[in-house]
Amino acid sequence: MAFELDQFRLDNKVAIVTGAGGRGNSIGRAYALGLANAGASVVVADLNEDGALAVAEEVIAAGGKALGVKVDVADEASTLAMGAAAIEKFGGVDILVNNAALMVDVSYDNCETVSMDAWNKAFAVNLNGALLCARACIPSMRERGGGRIINQTSGGAFPATGLYGISKIALVGLTTTLAKQFGKEGITCNAIAPGNVTSDAGKMLVPDDSPFIQHLQATVATKPRGEPDELVGALMLLCSKAGEWITGQTIHVDGGWIMRP
Repeated sequence: MAFELDQFRLDNKVAIVTGAGGRGNSIGRAYALGLANAGASVVVADLNEDGALAVAEEVIAAGGKALGVKVDVADEASTLAMGAAAIEKFGGVDILVNNAALMVDVSYDNCETVSMDAWNKAFAVNLNGALLCARACIPSMRERGGGRIINQTSGGAFPATGLYGISKIALVGLTTTLAKQFGKEGITCNAIAPGNVTSDAGKMLVPDDSPFIQHLQATVATKPRGEPDELVGALMLLCSKAGEWITGQTIHVDGGWIMRP
């Protein structure tokens, strides 16, 4: 059958986006709005319940379907409750976007001095959280004949030079493992690795006057920073029928910062 643009549509699909109600101009918010614009019903999940509800209301005001829920992705019971809320409200789960992560709040001490509490907290959210959310959603995906899991890694994992990057390269390992273990059931798992994004969190970590921006200006193939909305196209491919033969991959959306063969 010839390719049709409708293969990017997500009508009658149910998506969960974690970390979608946090700091205002966020990647998670852009993902939630993009999925809704493509026709999906969206569960906006975040530890910040007020933020989750606000983004859900934004989706609804634009004519979409959404539900805001509080979730602590590091807590198994909380992730199971998130999955149950999606099923109760919309009938199931087809798409899981594991976007919630610690970035600004991660310790940037070196490996000799970083506390084990800080180390374990980063992995509890950035790696274990993605696993717990996947486990909460895979049974519903299986019942519905398949699904899509998209994990948010980072250009900062290639190579990892600190705790944040280590937790994100570990997430790539989880991505390939889930892809291999559940592919025969029609469940794909891929990752998106953003570059330097002008989200509120991104600008807190790397202000406009940071020397790192000058470094990116000199080394990145195109522009050094992107808007959250510029990640949505890759997400649409990985979530939709158009990308159903893609699994176990990491897509870099970074202007050509990280180039891998």
